[in-house]
Amino acid sequence: MSDLLVTIFRIGFLIALWWFVITVVGVLRRDLQAPRDAKPLTPARVPNRPSPRPTLRSRRPVTKLVIIEGALEGTVIPLGTSPILIGRAPDATVVLDDDFVSTHHARLIPNGNHWIVEDLGSTNGTWIDRTRVSTPTALSPGSPLRIGRTILELSS
Repeated sequence: MSDLLVTIFRIGFLIALWWFVITVVGVLRRDLQAPRDAKPLTPARVPNRPSPRPTLRSRRPVTKLVIIEGALEGTVIPLGTSPILIGRAPDATVVLDDDFVSTHHARLIPNGNHWIVEDLGSTNGTWIDRTRVSTPTALSPGSPLRIGRTILELSS
């Protein structure tokens, strides 16, 4: 092979290598950043949807979040008055070591007697039953919350 052909192959390889590196850095950067359109939850943004189950006054308040399927199956997280961050990041309240979970994937926010689920711009989405969460949505006790390969449920 001539020196010119070898040089062209080297330059082509370097271009392909740099394109790969830039693509990987871009994906990592997008995954690590908070979404630009993320806004704090205000009462005006909480949808008023009727509950699919009838509300009983004798129903006990929700006190824990239980992981019913996934790597941390059986784990119980006690609920208080502070929001719960779910994701792969070490600073998350619930750290899920799953390739399908974003760094900061979703947040559970207390709102009176209810808990609101907010997707934080995750790639694979947050699901309640078979419905993808696109806006802050009330999570009723017993409804499965799917994040990656993990299923969580509110319980009393």
